[in-house]
Amino acid sequence: MSKVKMKQIFICGLNSRKKEILDLLQRAGVVEINTESLADAGLKTVDAGMQKAEAAQKSSQADQALAVLDEYAPEETGLLASLEGAKDIVVASYDERTEHIDEYMSSVSEILALSKSIAEHKSAIPKCRNRIETLTAWQALDIPLDFEGTEKAKVFIGSIAEEADSAGIYSRIQEQIEADEPLDIDITLFSKDKMISTFMAVCHTDDAEAVENALRRINFVKAPSSTLIPSEETEAVKNEISMHEQTILELIEKVKAYAPERDNIRLASDYYSLQADKYGVMSRLPQSENAFFVSGYMPEAYTDALKEKLEQLDAAVEISDPEGDENVPVVLKNGFFSGPMESVVESYALPSKFEIDPSKIIACFYYILFGLMLSDAGYGLILVIACGFVLIKVKNLKPSMEKMMKLMFFSGISTTFWGFMFGSFFGDAVNVIATTFFNRPDIAFRPLWFNSMEQPIRLLSFAFLIGIIHLFTGMFIKLYQLLKEGRKFDALCDVGFWMMFVGGAIGYLLSMQMIVDMLSLSFILSPAVGKVFGIIAIIGCIGVVLFDGRSNKNPVVRILLGAYGAYGITSWLSDILSYSRLLALGLATGCIAQVFNKLGTMLGNGILGAVFFIVIFIFGNLLNLAINVLGAYVHTNRLQFVEFFGKFYEGGGKEFEPFTENTKYYSVKEENL
Repeated sequence: MSKVKMKQIFICGLNSRKKEILDLLQRAGVVEINTESLADAGLKTVDAGMQKAEAAQKSSQADQALAVLDEYAPEETGLLASLEGAKDIVVASYDERTEHIDEYMSSVSEILALSKSIAEHKSAIPKCRNRIETLTAWQALDIPLDFEGTEKAKVFIGSIAEEADSAGIYSRIQEQIEADEPLDIDITLFSKDKMISTFMAVCHTDDAEAVENALRRINFVKAPSSTLIPSEETEAVKNEISMHEQTILELIEKVKAYAPERDNIRLASDYYSLQADKYGVMSRLPQSENAFFVSGYMPEAYTDALKEKLEQLDAAVEISDPEGDENVPVVLKNGFFSGPMESVVESYALPSKFEIDPSKIIACFYYILFGLMLSDAGYGLILVIACGFVLIKVKNLKPSMEKMMKLMFFSGISTTFWGFMFGSFFGDAVNVIATTFFNRPDIAFRPLWFNSMEQPIRLLSFAFLIGIIHLFTGMFIKLYQLLKEGRKFDALCDVGFWMMFVGGAIGYLLSMQMIVDMLSLSFILSPAVGKVFGIIAIIGCIGVVLFDGRSNKNPVVRILLGAYGAYGITSWLSDILSYSRLLALGLATGCIAQVFNKLGTMLGNGILGAVFFIVIFIFGNLLNLAINVLGAYVHTNRLQFVEFFGKFYEGGGKEFEPFTENTKYYSVKEENL
């Protein structure tokens, strides 16, 4: 229904104008390049991998520079800025600004150099602090740590990995010395804990070797080398930290000075990203000595305008219809109402070349089903106002976000409608507020149809009715597709008999008093009408048994396969029962809202009670809205994917992937396309 008609395009251009032609194709973004048809033409390709890598690297550097600016000079943006897509820029402005691309990349290099310097100074600070921590144990020492003594005295400054006092260290050393009498050693302890003891040992020069060997045996570790007294070095290191911190502040200010260049750097990122994509395409294009060739697919609506522009660049262009067996890419195009459904269809599978685009039909059911699952006028109005505000306020929404906002906007309208029909406005908030704070129990939000909380079976019956209509719509679509393909017998066997079988069975059940009472229906079909439906069901069942297995030539196996196929009536029952989730989620929304409303009245009337009610009301309903919007979205999709699509849709279409601008910040669109 809304699949764009595709054409095949063949372009022959001069190598001297390759850049201009590829720029045009990239900005137009309407041609999917496919060179498979030219693979055997005896043409060569040019490897542009190095240029592509270089361009990609420059784009990455620009992004890194932007990240540095975001860290040290964050941009003030509005709450909705994250929803915005690429900004539009006219070709003339883009070309004019890209003439200064080298200047922009110079700024990028300088920002990255400043960032590197900041990182170096930041990494130096922890080292300095570790040095101070190391020197803490030696603060009482009034000589440098690498002082080794005088002409007559030898000094050993260091530590052992155990807790010990001066006497203990002295004893440990003496135990390791083989001498008739103890050596004269002076021990000065500086610090000790359970892990380490730091000290200084002084002995006569003649005894130095023996003392050093003894210290080595008790795992003595020399103090860190330093030509300064520990207290002086500590002060020097602190000054060094201050110097690093001051330098960092100065470098950050230099980075902030580049904040006005942010937009130019963004342009540079996109420019080189486009260049990288362009070089990637160049590597695939076959060419001769003087010309290059492009083939692919494009929507028919753009062929005339693009052909005219290409011919202005001295290119030869041929447009033709794809051959019948070609796997042509699929493009969906729908209006404001059904456009959001494209994302739903694409998330499942694109339609094949023989299938219709179901987006318009899905839209009609999707919004109804979503609204029934949420079914609260208050929640619906919140969705409508919030999504409408975003759609109006943010002009350049990301395409995916725009579709989601529209989907929730129309779903909100449906939710509001069903909320009014079933009498739910933030649950029973109107009645609770009127009763608790104004003593007016007579005031309530009255349903326009019926109260779903009081008549759940009636809502269940309505859900089953919606489900039956939904499923039969899928069967009618399948019938239409088979007839369109000229497969009339298949249409009768695969759709006609099943519609008779299922439809007749439903009609027969509606003539039974037990079923009518169970569903609380206000009508019952007469026995005569029920008999007619029963006959229709039997004819349909016989048709299914006889022809469902018609692909098998063995008559016995064919009948057995048909009988097994007729057993598929149980899957219809399962599918119809799946629509009971409309009841479950609709009641869950109302019940949870009522619970929070009741909870909010726990403190009764009065100022404190009113404040408590407002807090619980806001928190509870926002939580309820978030949970049930997600639930409605998931289960509505499930009904489309499993129940509805299962009746007619196979998918398998190839996604249209045009050579276009994959940019983050700017969108350069070719005019008149």
